[in-house]
Order: sequence, then C-alpha cells, then structure tokens
Amino acid sequence: MKKLINSVEDVVKQQMEGLAASRPQLKANYEPRYMWHEETPGQVALVSGGGAGHEPLHAGFIGKGMLTGACPGEVFTSPTPDQMYECGNQVNTGEGVLFFIKNYTGDVLNFETAVELLHFDGIKVGSVLIDDDVAVKDSLYTAGRRGVAGTVLVEKIVGAAADKGYSLEQCEELARRINNNCRSFGVALDACVVPAAGKPSFQLEDDEVEFGVGIHGEPGIARIKYTNADELVDKMFLELKENIAYSRTLRIWNRVEGQWDEVESTIENFETDHDYIVIVNGLGATPESELYGVYNRLAQNCAKEGFCIARNLVGNYCTSLNMEGVSITLLKADKEMLELFDAPVDTAAMKW
Repeated sequence: MKKLINSVEDVVKQQMEGLAASRPQLKANYEPRYMWHEETPGQVALVSGGGAGHEPLHAGFIGKGMLTGACPGEVFTSPTPDQMYECGNQVNTGEGVLFFIKNYTGDVLNFETAVELLHFDGIKVGSVLIDDDVAVKDSLYTAGRRGVAGTVLVEKIVGAAADKGYSLEQCEELARRINNNCRSFGVALDACVVPAAGKPSFQLEDDEVEFGVGIHGEPGIARIKYTNADELVDKMFLELKENIAYSRTLRIWNRVEGQWDEVESTIENFETDHDYIVIVNGLGATPESELYGVYNRLAQNCAKEGFCIARNLVGNYCTSLNMEGVSITLLKADKEMLELFDAPVDTAAMKW
C-alpha cells in the first residue's frame, strides 16, 4: 500500500487540518471531531456526516449555500453521537438544526441519539434519512436502501433553501421530497484500499465488474462480465428507470411530543417528459475523461426515454477512497428544486 498519508491513526485529523487551512472560513474541532462554517447567522443549520473516505462528502460541502457543519468518522466508520451532539450545539442559531443521515445502521443509531440529546437541551432539531441507492434493499451495513450520491443533491438544494430563509419544517419536507424522487446506482471495476487494512477490500477478475456496488465496497446485485462502457451504462440506466415506486416505514422525530414516530413514505416513479438533475459520480480512481464518456451514453439513454436532463454534475462528489468505478444519480426535479440547485454556492468542492 502506497498512500499520501503519514500514519493510519492520523489520517482523518490531518485531512481535516488541511481542509481548514485551505479555507479560513471553516473551523475544526478535534475532540470530538467536527467542522463548521461560521457565516450562517439566523438560518436553519444543516449538518451531515459519516465515515471518512467519501470525500468531498461531507466536509467538502460545508459553506454558503450547502452544509453548516459535518462530522467525519474514521474511514468507513460512523461518527459517534458526541460528535453530532457537539456539532449541533455549535451551529445552532436558534432557527433549528437539521441532520441529513445516510442510511447506514451506525449512522442512523448515532444521529438519532444526537437528535434526542439536542431536543432535551431545548434545541429545535430534525432529521431526514437518505436512501437513494436502488441496487439493494438491504446490505451489509443497512436495513433498507443505502444512502449514496443523492445526498449531494439534498445538501445542495436544501442548503440553498436554508439560505433563503426556509423554516426547519420546510427544509425537512423539501429534503424528504428530494430523496423520494432520487435514485442512484453504482458499479466498481476495481476495489478500494482502506488504510487500516492495507489491501483491496475485494477481488475482481479482469473481465468482471461489481454491479450495484456500495460506497464501502459492499456487494451489489451481481458480478457481471464487462464488455464495454456503453453496455454497462445501458444496464445501469435500466436499473434506475425500472425501479418502480414503493413504500417504506420511516422514523421521523416528533418535535411536539419529543419522540420518534413511524410513518409510511413512498419513493416516487420516474416519468417521461420531465426534468431531471443528473450526477455522473466518480468513485475515486476513475479518470474524468471516462466519466464524460459515461455521461455521453447516459444522455443518449435519457433522450431516448424522454427524460429531460435539465442540470448535470460530472466529477467526484461521493467517492470510495481509490475505488475505480462510477455511480449515476437521477433526481426527478420540480421548478423549486431547479431554482434552488441554481442558487449560489461556495464550498471547497462546489462553487458557482
């Protein structure tokens, strides 16, 4: 293993230090670990987090128009409740704190604990579960679909809404609507190397791809033979397009009663003659030139099916260390989502 690190134990801390040094408006706390942006007075604070290794998710998206704070865990390991609790206290402006939680068992349990602790402190708090990965309904890490690159669109669009003065309730509703209209699917051509392990997390033959891979290297639907990029993108698009609507039970924090309520929520169907926001996302080791080749074929598929690509992102947004592969995210977007997506943003990894 050759990596640009000094020691496995200090990887996350030193990366946080480097990010803070590169953007003076970012602040970092190291015990417990979290980062935040100070220039967000009088608006709902948005906080996310998860295991390191998926950069720029999440700390790379702290800034004007996106996240207020983020809690990085160790590589591929959930942050702890004290990180989330302390970060929530740090960024609270009095308008409320909203947590975005990717659907991994450790993240869910720890973020839910932080929600309860903040509530008992008298802080107005809420949470939204993100589960956009249609490759599996259950995996090694989850009960239900995984949260992956769709998280970036939730953070961007709701970040703009918070900037415009949306209330906590309005931000929550918008985030759930985005998630319910969003689908992602990923494939791996080669595995990543977790620093603590020092070797690839799985093995693929030269003519194999992991079809439906997770961002921690979790297995997907199958290992399939690789022929060429166009055929692979066609198969990925088919999985996204044909994933029909379904309902699942969500735990939603009831701020009035101070308890978790279980409610039914429905993932929406995709529709022809509708606007979509698209992400072609590299998993860490895929050349950007190849990502544009994937986007080219995806655009052809979308045109053929009557999916109008209104906006797109091509690049590394939700990675898996040095995994070679790609994910595709489609968001069925309404006018409000498009306007908020277009709003100004200024973070380390996204700026316009």
